[in-house]
Order: sequence, then C-alpha cells, then structure tokens
Amino acid sequence: MSCQSIVHLSLGSPAHAICVVGMETCLDLSRCAPRQCTSFTVSGSPGVSVSVRNNGSVATKEEAATTQLPLSDPMDVLMKMTCPSPAIDHDKVLVSYYQPDVEVPVATAELYLTAIVVSLDVDIYRRGQVETAIDHRAKKNWVWGPNGWGAILLVNCSPADIVQLIDKTKKVFFSEEIKNLSQMVLNVQGPSGIFKNHRLVLHTSKEEAGKARVYLAQEADSSTCELVLGSGLYTYTLAPLDSHLKETFYVEATEFPSASFSGLISYSVSLVEKSRDPVIPETLVYKDTVVFRVAPCIFTPSTQMPLEVYLCRELQVQGFVNTVTELSERSNSQVASVYEDPNRLGRWLQDEMAFCYTQAPHKTISLVLDTPRVAKLEDYPMKYSLSPGIGYMTHCTDDDRVASMDSIGNLMVSPPVKVKGKEYPLGRILIGSSFYPSKDGRDMSKALREFLYAQQVQAPVELFSDWLMVGHVDEFMCFIPKQVKSEDEKDFCLLLASPSSCYKLFQEKQKEGYGDMPLFEEVREDQLLSNGREAKTINQLLADENMKKQNDYVEKCINLNRDILKRELGLLERDIIDIPQLFCLEQLTNIPSSQQTSKLYARAYFPNLMQVIVMGKNLGIPKPFGPQIKGTCCLEEKVCQLLEPLGFQCTFINDFDCYMTEIGDFCACANVRRVPFAYKWWKMVP
Repeated sequence: MSCQSIVHLSLGSPAHAICVVGMETCLDLSRCAPRQCTSFTVSGSPGVSVSVRNNGSVATKEEAATTQLPLSDPMDVLMKMTCPSPAIDHDKVLVSYYQPDVEVPVATAELYLTAIVVSLDVDIYRRGQVETAIDHRAKKNWVWGPNGWGAILLVNCSPADIVQLIDKTKKVFFSEEIKNLSQMVLNVQGPSGIFKNHRLVLHTSKEEAGKARVYLAQEADSSTCELVLGSGLYTYTLAPLDSHLKETFYVEATEFPSASFSGLISYSVSLVEKSRDPVIPETLVYKDTVVFRVAPCIFTPSTQMPLEVYLCRELQVQGFVNTVTELSERSNSQVASVYEDPNRLGRWLQDEMAFCYTQAPHKTISLVLDTPRVAKLEDYPMKYSLSPGIGYMTHCTDDDRVASMDSIGNLMVSPPVKVKGKEYPLGRILIGSSFYPSKDGRDMSKALREFLYAQQVQAPVELFSDWLMVGHVDEFMCFIPKQVKSEDEKDFCLLLASPSSCYKLFQEKQKEGYGDMPLFEEVREDQLLSNGREAKTINQLLADENMKKQNDYVEKCINLNRDILKRELGLLERDIIDIPQLFCLEQLTNIPSSQQTSKLYARAYFPNLMQVIVMGKNLGIPKPFGPQIKGTCCLEEKVCQLLEPLGFQCTFINDFDCYMTEIGDFCACANVRRVPFAYKWWKMVP
C-alpha cells in the first residue's frame, strides 16, 4: 500500500491505496483502458469526493458517476478522502469503461482506499492557539502582513538557572516558562493495524536543528520534557502506533535571526512504509511540513512609557540616583536596584545593555541584550538583578574585541514613522558609523550591524557619529513624546544638539549686559581642572575663535545627520527642536598612547543636554552649569522655554563628576524598560 499523488488502476486485480484526508489524488485512467473504449464513468463510496476537470469545467461526483466522459479529452480525475476510514479498504472508487454507442460497461477497474489523518499543526493563524490549516499547503509558507499566516517561535532568553538540566536529553521547566514555548501538535488517525508496516518520523534539517529545540513532555511528569530535536538531533522516530495519536511538542528557538540565519525553521512529519525485503529501501508515503519564523528582537524608543528603571547605585552618583528615583515615582514606574559596583563599571550600564522585547501571539517577553561595551561586565550584577520573567541574551563580536561603537549607546530607535507612503510601525533603528573609509575610522562591528538588519522589522538607518569622542548617536540627538499635539503633527519631537543656538543665546545675553557671567560657577576648581575646563565668561567664549571653528565643524556634522533624519524618518523642521549645546575637539581618552592618533573628536564642553532620561512627561536633564542670569542658569531657562510649553516637566540633575570626569554621562548609569509597542510585528511587511 502507498499513498501517492497518482494512483494507477488495473483491470486484472483491484488496486489499493492509502490516502491522507484532505489531500487530492489523481487517478490514471488511460493506462488500463481497453483499446475499443472511448468513454468512462467514475463513482466513489460516501467517504470519497470525486471530481473531473476538463478544460476548466468541473464535473460533480453525481455527473461523473452517470455521464459517460470521453477518454480522448485531456482531463484530471481527482479524488479526496473526507474522513479517516474505520477499517482498511473501507472506501472504494469504481471506473467503468464503455465502447461507442454501448450503454453497458465492458470493463471496470476497482480501487480500494484507506483514509488516514497525518497532520502537523501549529498556530498558523497567529491567534495564540494551535489550529488546523484550512489549506494544508499554506503551512509550508510564512507570509508577512495583516492577512498573512505562519507560526512564530520565541528565543529562549531565560537565565541558565531557570531551566534545570537533568541530562543531555531531558530538561525540567517551571510552569510559567513552558508557556513561552510554541506548541506543535501531531495528529494521527486511521484504522487499527494500518501503522504496523509504517513508522512516523519528525525531522528537520541538520542546519536548522541547531537553531531551535523541540521537546516532548514525559507522561509521568509534565514539567519534565525530553529533548527530541535540537543541535545534533535532527530526526526523531515516534513509538509504534496502534491507531490514534495526538502528541504535543514544545518548540523554542535558541538564537535570533542573523546574517547567517533567516529566522525560518521548518519541521516535517513523514509517514514511511517499511520494506519487507531488506535490500529494498523503505518508501516515503506522505510528508506534512510546517514553517516557523523566529520572533525578532525589538527595541523600544524613549517615547514609549517607562515600566521599570534599573540604576547603578554607586555612592559617587547618589544625587543622580535620588533624582531618577523621584522621576520614576512621578511616572508610576518601578525602580529596580542593581547591586553596588566596586569597580565602577556600572557607569556604562546603558551603553552595555539594552532592554528589548520579543513577541509571539501567545507571549511577550522583555529581555536584556548585552553587547560587548565593557569586557569585564560579563558577570555584572544586573544580570542577576532582573525582575522575574525578564530574559537575558549576550551578543558578542566575531573576534571578541571591545570597541566604543559596538554598544547600545550607539543605537537608538525612532518612534513609528511614515516615509513616502512606507510605514514603519515599530520605528527605525538608528546606528552610528564613520560613513567613509579612513585609517582612523570607527564603525559598529559587522556582526552587530548585521544582527540589527536581520531583525527586519525596524529597518536601520546609519548616521555619521565617528566625529564624536565616544561615537554614539545619543550624544547629539534624543526623541521625546509630545504631550500636546495638533491633528496633523507627529506625536514626538526630535531634539538635536545645536551649537549655533547656543551661540545665539550667549550673544543675546551679551547684548543684555551679562557678558561677564561665567560658566561652571557652581563647579569646584579641582573638578574643572580634571576636565580641562575653565570658568570662562560669555564674553570669553564668544571671543574664542578656535572654539567657534570647532563648533562650526560640529554643526556641519549634525546638519548632515539632520538631513538624513528628515529624509529617512519623514521629518519636517517643525518636528525638530534645537537644543543649545557646545562641543570642543580633543584627542581620544582612555586608550593606550600607542593607539593615539592626531585626529580630534568632539566632546560636550558642558554636560550634554542631549543625555535626557525620558520618563513620559518627566525629563531628567544634565545640569549644564551655564551662566547664571538673575540667579537662573540661562541654558536651563532656554531648555524649559522650549520644552515646558509642550507639556514636559524638566528636572536638571547635578552630578558633574559622573558625566564629565569619567568621559561619559550620568544617563549611562540608568537603563529603562519600556512598554512594548501595541502593534504586532508580524502584521507589517518589511
């Protein structure tokens, strides 16, 4: 017996075939037709659906059984089983052959059929539950868009101690964790005895086996699962069947899409007929295939509402910690404590790790993506301070080198935008690069850049950031959510650092008679000295031609990015707010003298006003220590004039040492987990 797409009939003896319910099988009528015969009729028992297609017309089951159809015309005779057979050879198809002008058939071919069900089912319609596909062929494809289909896998981002390893083939899952896995249900039905000469094999390719794991729950303990497919395991033969089987497998991905991995993984179940002759190979009877796509890693912009704030609780940044805690309380978000960091590596908390999420119809999981900003952070306490249910993943460079550009600080996400008719409902990733080749050029590592592109749903945009000391895009730009907007406006603003705006402000204050007011009046002399800064007055800054030339250069770099952002995000000038900020050009710091170059890089002259912690309408902004005009910092006053009419509350944070002395910024001492997008990523078309 075999199940085949074409069944050949015989007049000498009845033919037998196994047919899978729902599958169309073609009957070969001409091979056994007597030479004198010119027409035929075909009929089937109640469990068989028969149709005849000839030049586009279709004859119904009743018509095919009573009307003599010509053998000379090219046609397809198709049959389909409607339900599993209760016994072997339970259903039958008869084909009768006729000579010209003769009403009685001269020969009849018999075909005995056994209908079985072999179906591998997944959440094909993305409703959070396993369903049988209306069209089984759809399971072999994965289609994007609101009317698309295809199942989704989540990457296992659980810390190692959550999944308990019994041995290489078994694992114990906590009840909540097994809910993260996608279900794949194998349903087999047929008459008793039909599977004695057949076996079922679940399988995937060797390459795809290393990208995901398939588990089968043990009967005695549902929390203990057997690993049946995974790295090095790409076939699994099910135990011999009696008649019916409904088995649920649990599937998880082990890695996100990348340059070498499209994110698509297919699994198949094959019904194989055993051979009675040892020299004859077994025969494939039927194969059903499903395709999963691994859910991407999705980054959230600063415009999303905060859920949880992680802080590095160092004594040196205690003022910052206290202020951010207050902002969190105002925003109704939770503050998570990260252990004290004796090596002070925690000041790179934001540059090292990013909160993201990954999502399937049945579950949304927040996770931390750890990039190699600081080599010694592998065991940083934040990994062990995560709230329950938050995953953790590391992403290293190919050569394990650590570079400033290979960090989350060099990555930002725009809010959702629409550009020239193309929608980006999850925003676009913005990454910094050098833009042109040079011996001193710095770029994000190829592995990290390709990883970001491979996620597909947040089409990256590359910006020019190599002119900056650290080289991160967040040194000159920031997104904030609009609290008040008109109908035709975007619901966010882009803040851009603007040296020209700062010079304009200082020139206005000079004309008002405040040219003798100094910057950094509240900063200790030793702090200024360690940062190479002086308490210059407005007059001295405006008279410094070298400083002016440096900021003209910075302005050109920012304007280059301004044009890219307007083009790639569909922004208008009214969507951009220029924030006064000065820079100065210096040599790279914190690198060996042997690696030092003559090239100069831009560093914020006073604490960078772009390093904003966005907590909804509450903004934590570095205190710039600008000139005091009538007891008020004119830089702070200007920022408030720009942002407070939009519904924001500005809080200026005083922690000079953290974000100046350490060549960083206080913002890097905090990391914010934000609300995922309401939009489901699989509904978009990349």
